[in-house]
Amino acid sequence: MAKEPAGKGLKTRAEDGAQKVERFALGSESLRPGARLSGLDRLAERLARRLRDVLEPFAKAKPKVEHAPALTSRFDTWRDGLPEFTSVSLYRMRPMKGGMLIALAPDYVSRLVDAFYGGTGAPPKGAVRKREFTAAEERLLGRVTEGIVLAVVETWADIVNFEPQLAARETNAGYATLVRGDEPVVVQRFSVAGGGPGATTIDLVFPLAAMRAYESQLSAKVHAEAGAGDSEFRYRLARALENVSLPVRSVVARPTLSVKELLSLKVGDVIPITLAPKVPLIVGNRRLAEGTIGEQEGRAAFQIETLGALDRPGGHRI
Repeated sequence: MAKEPAGKGLKTRAEDGAQKVERFALGSESLRPGARLSGLDRLAERLARRLRDVLEPFAKAKPKVEHAPALTSRFDTWRDGLPEFTSVSLYRMRPMKGGMLIALAPDYVSRLVDAFYGGTGAPPKGAVRKREFTAAEERLLGRVTEGIVLAVVETWADIVNFEPQLAARETNAGYATLVRGDEPVVVQRFSVAGGGPGATTIDLVFPLAAMRAYESQLSAKVHAEAGAGDSEFRYRLARALENVSLPVRSVVARPTLSVKELLSLKVGDVIPITLAPKVPLIVGNRRLAEGTIGEQEGRAAFQIETLGALDRPGGHRI
């Protein structure tokens, strides 16, 4: 019996009641990251929060950013799934080999521009998508991708210090290059929802071979973050504290009465008071600021003139 060529295998399938032998390349049907690359999902949790902060100044609202589990596919398979007109930016991330691609939907870029300049972020009804970006879209696109790259650098700082540099920016998916079409890549996909510009996805693409160089660091990072100091728990706790309500009040005057005067009060009496030039703004039982009492739009208002320190237990001040 003849031997099969190296790297080849055999599989069978039923056809007309019989078994038919077919050739296939071992490993070609399932391109999945190794177990250690699951550490990418831990990094993606942190990166999703940073991406929210990157997009918020442009969207004029706080979007919701979530990450999908990292997936691995052939580069040409991922590229063929993109629209013909899209935004693909290639960054060199020394010392990583190959670099990183950022893929953004052009419609989302247009909506970001509209929201950034005071619009609603919604696309005009009946608008036909052009085949190129306007000058304003190009400028905003550059600022957004630079912010994304900076977020990636900060997220990976505990593992490797990247030195990013823009290598190319394409609007035709067919011209996007990172590795050969048949080589595997790792795709981190982030879904964006909320805010004026609406929903979209952002893809970050890395060569799988480049990711393999950081397997041990990714694995160590996963175990190091699995302890009591869970960053996700701290993040959720901080978000919950932002919605805690505190009583805020101001004291306009503090008249003084003797017990005899207090007991003799009756309806119609007038208690003279002296208004101070500045009154305090008190949060809980602590003075936060000073200002003056006035009126705005027919309602009493407090104008802050000096923002003081708010004493905290232990002598700390904010």
